[in-house]
Amino acid sequence: MAGEKQATRLMDLTMSSFSNPHYMYLFDLRNGKQKLAYGESPEDALDILRVRLTDEEMAEIIPDRYIKIRQRDMQQYVHNLG
Repeated sequence: MAGEKQATRLMDLTMSSFSNPHYMYLFDLRNGKQKLAYGESPEDALDILRVRLTDEEMAEIIPDRYIKIRQRDMQQYVHNLG
């Protein structure tokens, strides 16, 4: 039992965003708006969006047009989220 707890704790630590930093990305949409995503890289952020969005919603995203933003700067972009 103690070994299982230690293994679980080790797995939690390796999946921590402290050891694997995550960033916020704003991807341009075909309608002129932007979609906010979060991940270790732009590709990771898109993979996370694929889990959450429909195929039609994903088709609106332009995958190679994005900017990386800091969380504290998000208020500057909130008006353009779609």
